[in-house]
Amino acid sequence: MQEKSNPKNMQEQSVRLRALLERRFGGKQVNACVRTFGCQANVSDSEHIKGALEASGVRFTDRESSADIIVYNTCAIREHAENRVLGNIGALKSQKASKPAMILCIFGCMMQQEHRRKQVLETFPFVDIVFGTGMLHRFQELLIDFLEQGIKVSQRSDAPCIEEGFPVSRDSRFKAFVPIMNGCDNFCSYCIVPYVRGREISRHPEDIERECRQLAEDGYKEITLIGQNVNSYGNKSTGFGNFPDLLKRLDAIPGDFWLRFMTSHPKDCTRELLDTMAQCGKAARHLHLPVQSGSDRILALMNRGYTASRYLETVRYARRRMPDLSITSDIITGFPGETNEDFLATLRLVKEAEFNSIYTFIYSPRKGTKAFELPDDVDRRVKTERLAEIVAAQDAIGARRSAQAVGRTYRVLCEGTSRLGRGYYTGRAGDNTCIAFPAKPETIGSFLNVRVTKAGDWELEGVIVA
Repeated sequence: MQEKSNPKNMQEQSVRLRALLERRFGGKQVNACVRTFGCQANVSDSEHIKGALEASGVRFTDRESSADIIVYNTCAIREHAENRVLGNIGALKSQKASKPAMILCIFGCMMQQEHRRKQVLETFPFVDIVFGTGMLHRFQELLIDFLEQGIKVSQRSDAPCIEEGFPVSRDSRFKAFVPIMNGCDNFCSYCIVPYVRGREISRHPEDIERECRQLAEDGYKEITLIGQNVNSYGNKSTGFGNFPDLLKRLDAIPGDFWLRFMTSHPKDCTRELLDTMAQCGKAARHLHLPVQSGSDRILALMNRGYTASRYLETVRYARRRMPDLSITSDIITGFPGETNEDFLATLRLVKEAEFNSIYTFIYSPRKGTKAFELPDDVDRRVKTERLAEIVAAQDAIGARRSAQAVGRTYRVLCEGTSRLGRGYYTGRAGDNTCIAFPAKPETIGSFLNVRVTKAGDWELEGVIVA
């Protein structure tokens, strides 16, 4: 369901919420802490949460101890992420007791799961508002309901919704996330996302273009298009075109900026998309293409919709069309039933694909998914050993790539200070290469040419050149 916001109604709602907050907190300035767990989609959701609060006069703090309103935007992708959230909620018990007026909101993918929502409500009775991803567009209403009625609010919706015109308060003045769709129809057997984000729904291309055009006019240098599977954009919408069509449309917007996107599903990564990337001057030369496994048997059990050979052919074609393209990926070890032969197939794929980097994970059972019904029969020690071997193979590839980068000059976007300290700043190239270099604070948010002088594990070192 796609809805258009009524600016007058939103303004009236913001004024109403501001008055209620002033009454609750005695007219003092209200501060909020919005804490995000999880992916770029969650970051974008949090920026909209902050937009709704900012429209009602709320300011922001990075410290929970200084906040009058705390919003935790939760992640359900792995058990570790959920445990982190639960631990953080528990730590707020004493603060809520000492500041009873404080409003504590738990939002996001975890709260879209009925068993987790029930757990939070029963285990942490001091939580005031609990709402799932499908209720983001009603955040102001939920706050108003809580403040007017004085009772705990708990709501979720399984109906996907994209509401245009919702306020946004961005975390960066030069990098922006732009959602182009929400939900997922793939139902990979290990993945909880379709159950917490709903079925696929795409934004209208005119609305996406309008937002990106405004960002370019405002001087943003990097626009990242986000969705659970951006490659299937427009598939269920008449007249929207497909994702390559959208890329061409956005590439035509005047301005000096990069277009990035994630995440891509390999089964929908077509030659048309790769050809379009190659033709679009603003498309960053980076493709995140999660393979998950190199075993055809495991890929079938995962319901991924492709084989290892098809995946590798996509990688080869992409690099033929864009020799400067970097490709990153995700790998899961220890999926139910994974044999040593299956693992060795994954290891061979990693070595053959020669990714620029990978994100590795030990399989985490997710209640409600098809894989949850399978016996988790791979010993934890074996899972860990396999992950370590994958990481070692990728580290060797990464070291070789880093050494080859020495002497090359990259165009980078300076993002902020580097972990190296001592006046060093860090920039990211179009192919996602990270380089640290001596610079001044005013370079943040600017494009620079940087020559690499030293290889490194995660971050290269270099110097600015003309």
